[in-house]
Amino acid sequence: MKPSALQLLFVLGFACLTATAGAATPKYRIDDATRTAIIATLKQKISEEYVFPDKAKLIVERISAKEQRGAYRGMDQLGPLGQALTEDLRQPTGDLHLVVRTTLEPIPEEEAGPQRTPESDRIMLEHFKASNFGVRKIEALPGNIGYLDLREFAALDLAEPTLGAAMSVVADTDALIVDLRNNGGGDPDAVAFVTSYLFDRRTHLNNMYWRKGDRTDEFWTRDQVPGKRFGGTKKVYVLTSKRTFSGAEEFAYNLKQLKRATIIGETTRGGAHPGGGHRLHAHLFAFIPSGRAINPVSKTNWEGIGVKPDIATAEGDALRTAERAALQGLLQQAPDARRGELLRKRLQELGG
Repeated sequence: MKPSALQLLFVLGFACLTATAGAATPKYRIDDATRTAIIATLKQKISEEYVFPDKAKLIVERISAKEQRGAYRGMDQLGPLGQALTEDLRQPTGDLHLVVRTTLEPIPEEEAGPQRTPESDRIMLEHFKASNFGVRKIEALPGNIGYLDLREFAALDLAEPTLGAAMSVVADTDALIVDLRNNGGGDPDAVAFVTSYLFDRRTHLNNMYWRKGDRTDEFWTRDQVPGKRFGGTKKVYVLTSKRTFSGAEEFAYNLKQLKRATIIGETTRGGAHPGGGHRLHAHLFAFIPSGRAINPVSKTNWEGIGVKPDIATAEGDALRTAERAALQGLLQQAPDARRGELLRKRLQELGG
């Protein structure tokens, strides 16, 4: 399903439209009537969209009670109002996907729901090009261990050629390390696409339940992929940190449940609820989860608890730990003495 412009605000990590950390946030001033309208729209959207109707009611009750007590009175700028509303969205739920953010670019008014436009596609494409569609680094480490540093799962309809090329580059390595320590998530279709290179046959990865329509979408690996597969038998290691979030967590969780990868690093943030953006003001939007992941193996997801690593280690030690684990595994299968000696030498260099 092709995501809408506002849905992709979250896929983009707000890089294009949101004020960046450390930069001066524009002071969008608002009057009392505008603030009241923003809060009313937010409550309506939460009631209509949030994946759990019972929790949506709790959120609306909290915001209404605070509004009646005058908690938002005097907030005449969008930034502080958004921060306060984000806290009130998350307090009854713990849902880190719930957020209200300001934007640098004006958000067009929704008509039949948020739509992608030529301009939004241009902004997305420029962002993804600037980040090489999330592919930060591809390397063959000593011992013929592939290393892929992936910083986001960019919208698949734009990123497929780059992601496919990256996976084809590592296809002939003997083990693979996928680094998601700085990956905040993205497009679930991109998650399934990249995962497809790690299996030899069609595999059921995940389900997404959506409140609207009471429907469930299934995500499977592809029967056909561009280029070469890494394959379904060679070892895979996934690096995680406390920043690993959303779609990146899904990638790690799916592989863990299918026993296809060893997860190394830190427990991830814990966000398993996809959704979309909703305009509250020309420079303010809310991201509201309208679905939840349901893994076909565990019948649940990682919401609120994160993905726990198989080998727990500090973020900074994760790559070295994974490299040692890969070398030890390859050493057990070394086809000849020369290959074994090369692997042992690298292990010694790593202190393994």
